[in-house]
Amino acid sequence: MRAEVTSFIGREPEITEIARLLEVSRLVTLTGVGGVGKSRLASRVAAVAQAASPDGVFVADLAKVGEPDLLSHAVADAMRLTDRTTRPADEVLTAHLADRRALLVLDGADRLVDACAKLAELLLRGAPELRVLVTSRQPLDVAGEHLFAVAPMTRAEALELLSERAGRVVADDAGLCDRLDGIPLAIELAAVRLGEFPVEELVRRLDDRFRLLDGLRAAIGLSHELCSPAERLLWARLSVFAGSFGLAAAEEVCADRTLPAHALLGLISGLVDRSIVVRAGAQYRLLDTVRDYGEEWLHRLGPDETDRLRRKHKNHYLRLARRGESQWFGPGQQKIYARTHAEHGNFRAALEFCVSTPGEERDGLDLAATLWFYWVCCGHLGEGRHWLEQVLDSDPSPTPERAKALWVAGYVAIMMGDTARATTLLAECRERGDDRSRARAVQRLGALAMLADELDRAIPLLLHALAEYEDMGLLDTHVLMGKIELAMAQAFTGRLEPAGVICRDVRRLCEDHGERWVLAYVCYVEAYLAWGSGDHAGAERLARESLTYSRIFNDLIGTVLDVELLALVLVGTGDAAGGALLQGAAAVVWESVGSPLYGSRHFTAAHDECARRAAIELGEEAYQTALARGRGMGLDRALELSTRGRELSTAAPQT
Repeated sequence: MRAEVTSFIGREPEITEIARLLEVSRLVTLTGVGGVGKSRLASRVAAVAQAASPDGVFVADLAKVGEPDLLSHAVADAMRLTDRTTRPADEVLTAHLADRRALLVLDGADRLVDACAKLAELLLRGAPELRVLVTSRQPLDVAGEHLFAVAPMTRAEALELLSERAGRVVADDAGLCDRLDGIPLAIELAAVRLGEFPVEELVRRLDDRFRLLDGLRAAIGLSHELCSPAERLLWARLSVFAGSFGLAAAEEVCADRTLPAHALLGLISGLVDRSIVVRAGAQYRLLDTVRDYGEEWLHRLGPDETDRLRRKHKNHYLRLARRGESQWFGPGQQKIYARTHAEHGNFRAALEFCVSTPGEERDGLDLAATLWFYWVCCGHLGEGRHWLEQVLDSDPSPTPERAKALWVAGYVAIMMGDTARATTLLAECRERGDDRSRARAVQRLGALAMLADELDRAIPLLLHALAEYEDMGLLDTHVLMGKIELAMAQAFTGRLEPAGVICRDVRRLCEDHGERWVLAYVCYVEAYLAWGSGDHAGAERLARESLTYSRIFNDLIGTVLDVELLALVLVGTGDAAGGALLQGAAAVVWESVGSPLYGSRHFTAAHDECARRAAIELGEEAYQTALARGRGMGLDRALELSTRGRELSTAAPQT
């Protein structure tokens, strides 16, 4: 839920009633006019519902989502659910929620009512313990929906809010609250003007100028009129941002001769003081209703001005993506991940502009491909594939941008288990791409061959790609990952010593450059080698180290590979119950990843050996019971118990 930056006043009866409704109705929609407080009320209800939702409360902010096709991806993102299969995202959500007691909040369904209705129906049919809370200006109109009309504040609540926001007691200003229809946002906008005008003057202005408008529209319109011309223009221009933005972004996108960059901080501060812009730390955002009003004024300035601002917005986020890509191979990976995730809505808006605007096709290819590190490394494969396929369809010309998008799309397809599509994309890249893109394609084809257990083909392909990189003098995340993929292939063929040499070299390079995402895979291969050489303690330490790095980036593939290997280590060192527990938890994760261990017999070997040993040690019935327990408790809890069990088993005996 969007962060609250001011205190919450009143609404206790509504919170209690909505929480009660969620106990008897699985779908509750909060309706009401813009600014009436639906989102903040839903936030409070979600907090109250935590106890009744042991499997989680998930809030999807839909204000940043423009395309219906991205709705399921946005919900999965809110749940931190990574899916690497080719299944539709709504099927993934249904499968994940099938046996969970959870609450899903769809906040701001106004622009996606039909899509939200379909998704809610699908999820409620497939997940009998799920509850869904929606905020929207109109109902979803689906069976079983219970509507709760969020009313304006009572006069007492409105007066309390006005006094609190104005910083003084204004108990005699009931007329102003009545004129504003008790709408919280309207009252907040008016409160900041009480320092400039007497109450009577504010009421007169509202009555004279906006007699035919509702209270919120009147308050926003009055705020707009009372802003300076520069503030009004900036308000309109800021509406191109989807979600939050920083000062640097505002300066780059909104500044020109009319609004000099050096003046923007003061103008934004003025809009913050007037409650037009909300500040949260170093970031700013427009409330949805206020943003809509600014967008209307931007359109009034003409289509050329709107396109100019959207193009500047796109250019800024293309540069931000390029900066993230260039810095990814370095010590700032975690910050880049956090920054990219925070700007997800703006990247979506930029991509939407590219795919819908003639002449922007090459930038669309560039942007979708440049964000490879976010799609592949940080758990957003499904959405990455959505954009990559769209931009590839938009421009078939053999450009460098298309070549890059081809190998990135092939990479994504491999990770999602779609080998046929990956082969087609990578073949075109090899045929029509530049030298670097062809080397990337060869590397991906080598990885694809390894997953297919075709090691005799995989190793030459990987060696060829690495030789090309060396000839180009290239060293980056892909080069190091290619080396680790080669080490993995050699380990699978029993060449443990050469694989170990590669791992030591790549570990040194990772540490020299601050590379952490590849280091997770270095640790995984080293753990595999340690296990193969009989160093069980080293294998466990390395597997847990790898797991730490994988989880930083929400890399589900790395996570589940680590858990599978860790399960084998536990079983092999006498903790068969702990190993079975982890295997059960991993089985649930694989349902989001796709074919367990990609169906590769080499990757599956550790899993199969773990299952065989655990079943012998525990007995088949106890083994199945432990598996089921692991499936039911989830990965976090299973890892916690396995760690605690190891600590207890290795602790010195008490005397």
